[in-house]
Amino acid sequence: MKSIKLVPFVLLLLITLTGNSQDQKKEENPYVTLGQKAVIDGNFKVAVSHLEKSLPKENSNADVLYMLGYSYYHSGDYAKAVSTFGQVVSLRPAMIAAYYFRGKARSQIAVQMNTNLANAEREKLLLAAIKDFTKSIELNSEDPKLFQNRAIAYRDLGILKGQKIPKFYDKALAAQSFTSCIADLQRVLDTNPARKDIVDEMKKAKVYKTNLDN
Repeated sequence: MKSIKLVPFVLLLLITLTGNSQDQKKEENPYVTLGQKAVIDGNFKVAVSHLEKSLPKENSNADVLYMLGYSYYHSGDYAKAVSTFGQVVSLRPAMIAAYYFRGKARSQIAVQMNTNLANAEREKLLLAAIKDFTKSIELNSEDPKLFQNRAIAYRDLGILKGQKIPKFYDKALAAQSFTSCIADLQRVLDTNPARKDIVDEMKKAKVYKTNLDN
């Protein structure tokens, strides 16, 4: 498998977390060591295999569970990522990255079209994702990627609720969602006006909102 190089802040986070865990334990779980190496190398399915074997011994170790959730996410197992990041935030309620990736995982599940997921369930997932991104923003309001991902979740919720399906269509909620999406995208542009991708997303959101009246 070709290695996927992690961005520096994630790599630093993983090294810091597992380093702290090692300092706290006299006897290191060998599966944690193997899992950490696989994550750093970008071999996420291998990481999952090792880190799952570290359980249940590491069930109360937020650092190990974070690595496992992160590996589930990058392996495309979003449901397990949601569950595992839920364990992380219960152990460490101020961990921004856990809320962020749980929100991304929930969003991914909600927009997958090759499933039999009901629209009502998609709505619940998107609302939960928005809540996760909002919590991460409360913990760190200076990171534009948090606003960008919440904006996308708002956009997807607006598209979903803008479908004229009996007993599901909600024009007011759809319009509110697009308005919130545009506001979050503007926050990203305020930090970097050169982001053409964000400008394009804002134009699309405005068109979606206008089309609600058609």
